[in-house]
Amino acid sequence: MKEITCADLKKMLDSQEDFKLIDVREEAESLQASIGGDLIPMNTVPENLELFPKDKKVVVYCRSGNRSGVIINFLEKEHGFTNLYNLKGGIMAYSNEVGL
Repeated sequence: MKEITCADLKKMLDSQEDFKLIDVREEAESLQASIGGDLIPMNTVPENLELFPKDKKVVVYCRSGNRSGVIINFLEKEHGFTNLYNLKGGIMAYSNEVGL
């Protein structure tokens, strides 16, 4: 599984790079803190596969990087994705390293 650092994600956001950002936390979690992106809770991913493009970089995040890692493994193994990146440390690391 490919990972992206918080600093690299910040650079991508600041430069308005063309990529997709997906948050796989629950809605209540996203209301507490967010770095943007589309909210697709982990348990709804299988029925929302069309929201994960295969033609551009997709960064997936959660609280700590564990759930997003599970989702990425699932999408890579079961659906052939090769363009997914897990935010290393999740939003907790992003908040600590970059700030919200």
